[in-house]
Amino acid sequence: MSAPPLPGVLGDLAPVLNHWGYWAVGGLIFVEDFGVPAPGETILIAAALYAGAGQLNIAAVIAIGIVAAILGDNVGYLIGRTGGHTLVLRYGKYILLTPERFEKAEGFFTRHGGKVVTIARFVEGLRQANGIIAGTTRMPWRRFLFFNTLGAALWVGLWAGIGYAAGDHITTLYRQINRYSLYLLVAAGLVVAALIVRRLLRRRRTAEE
Repeated sequence: MSAPPLPGVLGDLAPVLNHWGYWAVGGLIFVEDFGVPAPGETILIAAALYAGAGQLNIAAVIAIGIVAAILGDNVGYLIGRTGGHTLVLRYGKYILLTPERFEKAEGFFTRHGGKVVTIARFVEGLRQANGIIAGTTRMPWRRFLFFNTLGAALWVGLWAGIGYAAGDHITTLYRQINRYSLYLLVAAGLVVAALIVRRLLRRRRTAEE
């Protein structure tokens, strides 16, 4: 069976996928996940479409995608852990991020970072910075690894499943899901804001008592 024609932007990756196959899937997802601009999500969908046409094995695409996503985020975590904290303390004051504010941010990420790490996987921009932020705020690595693995499995499973089953309808589906990912980001922001407000109200009640 010949390789299927890829619709829209996915077609730009056809030569890369034809030449490199699974290496393209793993490599692009890996580098995207520690901040390098790369079409990791797009190559995953394209590979799943190829798998649906019998050109690749969908189980291999999913496995490679999950492993590459986990490894990429862990590189980002290492970057943030080894250099990010020092840079924030040294230069954060220039963007009004004082050591006191950063300490509060660290505490918040430690308590709620699992939700952030999982959700960030589905949001463009946050996906690439996810590991670096977690490392910079010194989120415990085992906790990061667990939620990062969960997010990677859900993200790869979603896009690979859609690509494998959608066929020629993938462009429309891709546009709609990205549209609703914005609503997901807004919802996540509202949840974070609600948690902050609740914490402030508790402090106020404690002070009044």
